[in-house]
Amino acid sequence: MSKVRELLQQKRYEEMWQMCCGFLDLNLEQFMSIQKRLLMEQIGLLKNCQLGRKIMRGAMPETVDEFRQQVSLTTYADYCPELLNKREDVLPAKTTRWVHTSGKSGEYPAKWVPWSEDFSGEFESVVTAVFLLAFCRGKGDMSRVREHLKVLFTLGPPESGSGAITAVAKEAIGYDFLPSNFTEGMVFQDIIRAGFAEALYQGIDVFGGLPSVLVAVGEQFKQRSGQINIRPILSHPKALARLLTGLVKSKLAHRPMVPKDIWKIRGIAGGGTDTVIYKAKVRELWGKYPLEVYAGTEGGVYAMQTWDYEGMVFAPSLNFYEFIPEDEHYKWQLDHSYQPKTVLLDEIKAGEAYELVITNLHGGSLARFRIGDLIRVISLKNGKLNVNLPQIIFERRADELIDIVGFGKLNERIVWQAIENTNIPYVDWIARKEVIEDKPMLHLYIELKDNYMASEKGVANAIYNELLKLDDKYNYNVYKVYGKPEVVLGIKPVEVTFLPKDSFMNYIAQRQAEGAPLGHLKPVHMNASDRVLALLSAKPERVREMEVAYEAKVEAVTK
Repeated sequence: MSKVRELLQQKRYEEMWQMCCGFLDLNLEQFMSIQKRLLMEQIGLLKNCQLGRKIMRGAMPETVDEFRQQVSLTTYADYCPELLNKREDVLPAKTTRWVHTSGKSGEYPAKWVPWSEDFSGEFESVVTAVFLLAFCRGKGDMSRVREHLKVLFTLGPPESGSGAITAVAKEAIGYDFLPSNFTEGMVFQDIIRAGFAEALYQGIDVFGGLPSVLVAVGEQFKQRSGQINIRPILSHPKALARLLTGLVKSKLAHRPMVPKDIWKIRGIAGGGTDTVIYKAKVRELWGKYPLEVYAGTEGGVYAMQTWDYEGMVFAPSLNFYEFIPEDEHYKWQLDHSYQPKTVLLDEIKAGEAYELVITNLHGGSLARFRIGDLIRVISLKNGKLNVNLPQIIFERRADELIDIVGFGKLNERIVWQAIENTNIPYVDWIARKEVIEDKPMLHLYIELKDNYMASEKGVANAIYNELLKLDDKYNYNVYKVYGKPEVVLGIKPVEVTFLPKDSFMNYIAQRQAEGAPLGHLKPVHMNASDRVLALLSAKPERVREMEVAYEAKVEAVTK
């Protein structure tokens, strides 16, 4: 039995809170002391294993500074083929679980990452902290925590990152899944229907997952609330009371019945790139904001909100954190041979954005690993809650991936091939993730050629259909367990805007005038900046005017 479960059963709540959430009482010096001590232990493990020696290229660092100076930043390609082949004989420690996330088309179908025995044990405390913070009304509040809480299943399979979080939390807290007859391989829509049916009798206490999925689940209930067969419920007083109460609430509010009318949720935890977009809608449907969690397959849980539901705080014990300043990240974008410099948590600045770099602790396998995310520091502490650690938010992807929940993680190759497969003549294109009418979309900006006549909607539909076909080949949609994008998001998440004629030619001319090197004249295809889009969209005579405005903005921010 896990230590967390033992404390819960014995109702040693104060000790349980301290074990899981005690890091919130640390100051920055104490936080860094834990980080550096655990990193030195991890360096020792890396030195003594084949994979570690490969990653460190023979370096034998004796200090944290030497580790950062002598070991290069890594990506998943550096761990191939060892991790792809699940070779446990080359790892720093014994493995208890292999988890995966999406791969890279043409290189590997999925990124498999091992979680060591000690890492999994520590992860149990951190993931329990997420649930405690989602339940509590304030520091140390454990009044809504107990065993056998009813949890509506909305996450992925056990080998996925979200599924692993679910499995570990279930072991730690001892909750019960709805539906109780849930088995692997069940279609997601059937799971939800069965879960709702059972929840009428047993209730729902807590659930978590991608906020977009939580919204989709709530909307499905809303649409079907008028089709509930009341006859089987008549002989079950609790279920009947829930349903009648929900009907009354919805009638008084002059709207269809939604989940919050029937169930009073104790806690919701949510994570993913679109949390900020959907959190208000989650509250509208379920009656409570989701506690935002920053997590990933490569490192488990990185950071989480506290009970004020504002900035997230890093957990110190699973990964050692480094941060690439935004200007260093842009230098690397222009020249991939450049090794960007990093800073530590006690060196970051409020208001600045950073690319996150992690080193797994407790026998994990990833060292100085670039996970491809950009975070922003909103403050260096939360004075209101007396939490003296930096507060962060998830900003966006920092690499070429565009992550559309319900659609998948799209890279340049996949998007480019989908455009090519439509046979629509074009000069060039850029793609960005944008929120359009409160929905995250893949927004493509395309300059057509040869005076080709087409509608933006027609081209968007054609590209969307080609992307669905390419998923069969590249298996890029990590969210397909939830169903098609139209089901999850309620839309086809592709938008197209045509750029004016000669947009790319004018952009190149502008870059040449600035003295840009030959290899940097064309804009990047994926995640182009606002400045790039402004230059592409503008008429030639307005380009310099926009440049002046941009330079003034940069100068103001710098000051």
